[in-house]
Amino acid sequence: QVQLVESGGGLVQVGDSLRLSCTVSGRSVSRNAMGWFRQAPGKEYEFVAAIRLNEDYSGDAVKGRFTMSRDDAKNMVYLQMNNLKPEDTAVYYCTARDTRMVYTPSMWTYWGQGTQVTVSS
Repeated sequence: QVQLVESGGGLVQVGDSLRLSCTVSGRSVSRNAMGWFRQAPGKEYEFVAAIRLNEDYSGDAVKGRFTMSRDDAKNMVYLQMNNLKPEDTAVYYCTARDTRMVYTPSMWTYWGQGTQVTVSS
């Protein structure tokens, strides 16, 4: 059984940094595609970042500010978020799928329960 459990969300100020963590069981983060998506109130899911093997990608809205990484030994992935803006306020979801990275949320097989990030101005 695959489980993804996010943690690290919270309320921060504009310009602050935050690191989200995702603990993964039932899948290897070193061999599978792992991703982060977010959903703001009233909006659709938005691709944030993904990583697989030696490749990683970030969405245009977060490029240069957010970095995704993984710890193969702990089977965890992380999302380091710097210079946070009010428009980054959303529920952030950790995702996994068996093959290549894709930008379409519906093509990701496994999802965590989400963690709320609120950026206050």
